[in-house]
Amino acid sequence: MVYPAPRRLGHRMAAAAATVAAAAVLTVGHLVSVVVAPSASPFFVLGATVVDNTPKWLKDSAIRWFGANDKLALAISMAAVMVVAASLLGELARRRFALAAGALTVLGVLVAFLALRRPSATFWFAVPALAGTLAGVAALTVLFMSFSKAEPEPAAGPSRRGFMLALAGVTAGVVAAGVAGRYLATRLRDIAADRAAFLLPRVAKPAPPVSGEMDLPVQGITPFVTDADEFYRVDTALQLPSLTRDEWRLRIHGMVDREIRLDYDELLARDAVESVITLTCVSNEVGGDLLGTARWTGYRLADLLAEAGPSRDADMVLSRSIDGFTASTPLAALTGNQDALLAVAMNGEALPVAHGYPARMIVPGLYGYVSATKWVVDLEVTRFDRAEAYWTRRGWAPTAPIKTASRIDVPAAFATLPAGPVVVAGVAWAQGRGIRAVEVQVDDGAWQQATLAEAYSIDTWRQWTWRWDASPGTHSLRVRATDATGYVQTDERVPPFPDGSTGHHSRVVTIR
Repeated sequence: MVYPAPRRLGHRMAAAAATVAAAAVLTVGHLVSVVVAPSASPFFVLGATVVDNTPKWLKDSAIRWFGANDKLALAISMAAVMVVAASLLGELARRRFALAAGALTVLGVLVAFLALRRPSATFWFAVPALAGTLAGVAALTVLFMSFSKAEPEPAAGPSRRGFMLALAGVTAGVVAAGVAGRYLATRLRDIAADRAAFLLPRVAKPAPPVSGEMDLPVQGITPFVTDADEFYRVDTALQLPSLTRDEWRLRIHGMVDREIRLDYDELLARDAVESVITLTCVSNEVGGDLLGTARWTGYRLADLLAEAGPSRDADMVLSRSIDGFTASTPLAALTGNQDALLAVAMNGEALPVAHGYPARMIVPGLYGYVSATKWVVDLEVTRFDRAEAYWTRRGWAPTAPIKTASRIDVPAAFATLPAGPVVVAGVAWAQGRGIRAVEVQVDDGAWQQATLAEAYSIDTWRQWTWRWDASPGTHSLRVRATDATGYVQTDERVPPFPDGSTGHHSRVVTIR
């Protein structure tokens, strides 16, 4: 194919053409993925690949900087990189169109290859990226031809008008593909409607209520029960899995006497239980907010595993999410704890999609990366010396009991307060052991005993308060907890990698 004068296309016009072509790759690919497999969408394949290969230090930094918004930050960063790459592609197309079209094709084939490497991928996973690539090359060709085929004189006349018309038409097609993909995804997998139709299982013995002695009326203190929309979210899913109850299946296999397969109706026919449990992320920095407490409804994992009959030689359960994420949980933590659940509800409602709908694991006392698999569909009974999970392959500890920790919620950091009585308050946690005491230190003074709220259980955090007669000046407040075994929280500052952070949380305040 001959292009008379592609270099006459201005820099901005060429960049616009390449950007629209790149958008065509993503939107058309996403539209096709709705039918093939949602996780095969080119943008999400690229995002998942970035997440899987992000260095540990960068992953930790992203969670520290953005918290639960780390996926949004990644999406924005990827979009910015793609715009820059598209601009470079447009400049290349101005000079050597065939080379630019070839480069776009190679990139599309690379994305198709990456899609085939995703967990549970089939041959069809390559189709969205290849279809999107064809659409992108076609869009780039149409836009450059619209300029080159127009009358060369005057430069600002027919050629520019032809290009702008073509750009508007192709852009409209790209937008239509994006809208169609979103609409069809909603129609084919209406997760919102599926959740709305969910009926909470009847629990024979509900968990005890949270009393006012456990949830103190202190302004600014962390509420004992965390609302679902405030609950932290840290996972590897750039795109939330779309899995309805009719599609969900659980397989229990590996080193067992008998393999078990359950659909959702078979699960709901079992006896449901309810537990209030505090979950904690291993990425939580000292004083961080990557933890929360909720009322979970579900089914005992110990009962499900007992039916399968684990081998005496087994010591681990490798759980797998529908998107391929894996976690390695000590078998004893599942069979020896009646509160380890396959949860289907959170705070009296169906699990939010972001928190694992239609089913997830809840295991007290262990950091989430080795226990709290969301969208879980597979439990393989195995051994630690035979299998590794997603994060353990990246250097994190294979077993991760939650460490004793505490946090100051009030007063706020760098607050300015009047002299006199000041309420200092916060939460402390040591799941699996419980909190025995909390102490507060002002500057380098003696540790002072705080007043503990009533304990709910050893698997939940515990609120605390301390009345401080504050004198004028700038002061540093520190907190430490003692768990029920007598262990006093260490002041040694250690980062989260590889098995959780340690250190005393502190806040600086000014008293006037």
